[in-house]
Amino acid sequence: MLNLITDPDFLIAVFAAISAAAVVFTFGSQFFDRSDLKNRIKRVAVERERMRNEEMARLRGARGDQKAEQISLRSTEGKTLVKKTVEALSLRKAFLDENTTIKLAQGGFRAPRHLTTYLFMRFATPILLFIFAFAYLRITLMPDAELFMTLLYALAAGLLGSYIPVIMLKNTISKRQASIRKAWPDALDLMLLCVESGMSIEHAIKRVAKELGAQSPALAEELTLTTAELSFLENRSSAFENLGQRTGLDAVRSVMTALIQADKYGTSVGSSLRVMAEEGREERMMAAEKKAAALPPKMTVPLIVFFLPVLFIVIISPAIIKVAMNGGLGF
Repeated sequence: MLNLITDPDFLIAVFAAISAAAVVFTFGSQFFDRSDLKNRIKRVAVERERMRNEEMARLRGARGDQKAEQISLRSTEGKTLVKKTVEALSLRKAFLDENTTIKLAQGGFRAPRHLTTYLFMRFATPILLFIFAFAYLRITLMPDAELFMTLLYALAAGLLGSYIPVIMLKNTISKRQASIRKAWPDALDLMLLCVESGMSIEHAIKRVAKELGAQSPALAEELTLTTAELSFLENRSSAFENLGQRTGLDAVRSVMTALIQADKYGTSVGSSLRVMAEEGREERMMAAEKKAAALPPKMTVPLIVFFLPVLFIVIISPAIIKVAMNGGLGF
């Protein structure tokens, strides 16, 4: 068994099979609906119920009962190994900062268990990758190398592994922001239509969230949470600010700032939305023009490396074949 695992041909075949499966999964998954709309709706309902009970507890002044209500309504974390490890090693002090919770919220992870899992991954991933790299190097790639060099390479792999959770979170945030950024101009147009038809801003946001559920589940989830916050929070400005903070997009923040000013000074919400919708369309057009202008320089290198040699071969090959069949140039 050990000889089979250390056989280079076997390892090449395994990695080739994994690569082929990854390619098939990557292209095949595009044809299936991966929307977890039911789970998103459930999370929104739990968050809305939590905010409602917080506001009720604040109005009653029952701060002591608030914790018990939150525990009963939230998806509570059991005393699992992950949570015990985080508490025993004080990983919150080691890895938690003021931006961690915001980044997790921007990635769509708001529950306390998500924070606990993220902190545990920050701690466990380097250790697991170090052990795996050391065993693989020692058994397969570098069985005759010195122990010091093997430990050094494994330690380098472990240090790289410490960035894996951060990179995965950034990737999730980027995908989520791309979905929101793509659907945001349409959301502004729909919101403007709803407000000008006589709806309040709360009902307009709720209606837009329902309409954009299929196009951008991330934006629909954020708008639904904003609707819940507008219903339960005492300060409406906080709900708008929270939406801008959860998305992390300047376009959303600018619209929320305009809505805060319209709510504060009593100006027309429809006028503010109309101006912001026009700016959003202009920004979308500028982004499209920027991509179109950047296309020729990007195509230069592939054109020179891949297209032109093939074109020359196709043009010159008949002449070369004809000369070769005639016995050369005849000099």
